[in-house]
Amino acid sequence: MTPSPAEGAAPKGRSRRNFAGSRPVMDDVARLAGVSKQTVSRVLNEHPSVRPETREAVLTAMRTLGYRPSRSARSLASGRTRMLGVITFDAARYGPAAILTAINSAAQEAGYLLSSISLDSAERDTVVEAVDRLSAEGADGVIAIAPQLWVGRALADTRLDTPLVVLENGFDAETERVTGDSREGARKATEHLLGLGHPTVWHIAGPSGWTSADQRMASWRSTLEAAGAPVPEPLFGDWSADSGYHLGRRLARRADVTAVFVSNDQMALGVLHALHEAGRSVPGEISVVGYDDIPEAAHLLPPLTTVRTDFAEIGTRSLRLLLSRIDDSAPPPPDSLVPVDLVIRASSGAAPGAEVSIDRT
Repeated sequence: MTPSPAEGAAPKGRSRRNFAGSRPVMDDVARLAGVSKQTVSRVLNEHPSVRPETREAVLTAMRTLGYRPSRSARSLASGRTRMLGVITFDAARYGPAAILTAINSAAQEAGYLLSSISLDSAERDTVVEAVDRLSAEGADGVIAIAPQLWVGRALADTRLDTPLVVLENGFDAETERVTGDSREGARKATEHLLGLGHPTVWHIAGPSGWTSADQRMASWRSTLEAAGAPVPEPLFGDWSADSGYHLGRRLARRADVTAVFVSNDQMALGVLHALHEAGRSVPGEISVVGYDDIPEAAHLLPPLTTVRTDFAEIGTRSLRLLLSRIDDSAPPPPDSLVPVDLVIRASSGAAPGAEVSIDRT
């Protein structure tokens, strides 16, 4: 005869609950493991003072009971929320979106949740409000994807009491920064085109005041000057394919344009469209180099030569840097530059009349 629950047998499906029928709590784990509640808390927070055999006893009790610590319990035990804040601007663009995806993946692996705020405006009051909201939520740290100079200035006006990592630009010596090496990328792109025999390289820049756009334009200019090449007046787009198309139509009408370095791939896509529409051969008459290496770059007609930025590495590195600040461990240097690579494809070729071999490996 099967004993009833009152006679001592746990009802089916109740083996992982305490006697009151509720889900197991930290006290239940401590009782089963024969330790104090404080010891269970230390195990949860991976405190180094816990002996290995004690740690294993607590973990075994957790598995036996089916105990899963709540986020609030961890917060009370450690003084942390295990939540990180991310402030983004222009999040629909490929770069910021790819970085945010990488940050989210790295945060999950580290046992953190993300609270992300995407702002359409970079005005000071909007930035301060976002920082205040994340502080109120108890974020253990904040990552700001801040591509514009004025965003950095707005962040500098906030009083954030938690660690902060800024992507793209920093606003003081205390703030860690992670960014792709835009200066090196622009230098590689410009030198590549000059090396193909082009007398100079025209440039379609991103919006003025965006850190990456300004750095790429400055490096393009200095590379031309170092080579003794003429420096054409740059054209300014807004990162969109539409702006690249309209500026590309202007360049297509000029017979002296043989090479164009474009500050991002979306604008370069518009340039290719404009040149094709105008009957200008790429790269036979005009070579085009973009920036970012978006997934579609290899499938454009012709496939686009571009500077590859490792956005996943930027996101992962920024998360590691923030956690090192939170844990008060030794962080990397304040300016963390992620290397870039030039990916040579069919949109760049020798200048008309020049005899130059091209290594596309």
